[in-house]
Amino acid sequence: MPWHWASKDMWLWSVLALVLMVLASGVVNAHATGEQKDRAKKYKGGGTTSNLRNIIIGRCYHYMSLYPDIGDKNCSGIWQELVDAVQRKDPCKIIQEDYKRLALVAAQTIPCHKTLLWSRTNDLVHRYTKATSAFITLEDTFLGFLFNGLTWCGKPLRPGMNFKFCPAWNECDHNSISSFWRMASAAFARASCGIVNVMLNGSADGDIARKESFFRTVEIPNMDPTRVSEVKVWVIDDIQGDDKNSCNSKSLMELKQFIEGYKLKYSCIDNYRPIQALQCTGNPDHAACNQCH
Repeated sequence: MPWHWASKDMWLWSVLALVLMVLASGVVNAHATGEQKDRAKKYKGGGTTSNLRNIIIGRCYHYMSLYPDIGDKNCSGIWQELVDAVQRKDPCKIIQEDYKRLALVAAQTIPCHKTLLWSRTNDLVHRYTKATSAFITLEDTFLGFLFNGLTWCGKPLRPGMNFKFCPAWNECDHNSISSFWRMASAAFARASCGIVNVMLNGSADGDIARKESFFRTVEIPNMDPTRVSEVKVWVIDDIQGDDKNSCNSKSLMELKQFIEGYKLKYSCIDNYRPIQALQCTGNPDHAACNQCH
């Protein structure tokens, strides 16, 4: 081979090797920069729940054993849909649309007249649904049961979950947890039919249903007035609390107008007796528990 051809080949190989080295260096530096940025961002909330995958898949199989009518769900597929919804994304830029596929694979039919919504009555409403099968809260649905009480978020530049830091509930408007529960609440409201019951706290300070509550911002706007025949509000006072709101109070009159503005029929009942009976199991000597009806 002539020497000038050999020299030319060596020069080309040298240039190619240099280009590959530059590219490799760029990839390494980009990865390192990504890791630094991931580590640098510290949110106010705790990180992803430990063993999240095992918890979700375990709950999935447990729910199917309790409610076989839901059909055969792909538990591993549901976990993967959650991962795909949040990984490689800014945890403060997760929107409801990111959970669209997760909502589809976890969808279920809600029987008419069974929906029970709530605001500021978390403990009481779930004590009630555990004591009776007459109603279903969001947390009793398949989707709510899977993710209730759990925390998760991804990392903007790398796959997988962030087990160190996640945004707190109010830290940013579109964080991975609040956007999930908005999506789930909207899906629950859209699936509801017949009479929809709502348990509200009559002893709470301020408006009985705060304007920023999911009940007002998500659930009522997503109800179909052609399928929901009535929204029935239960105003429940704490058994040893003050009666700050009742069906004829200003806050409830404003709520009535709000609900009827969505072409939904409204009704209200003070201290729904079955709920008061449940409250009396822990306060049998209270005056409200010694009435003859």
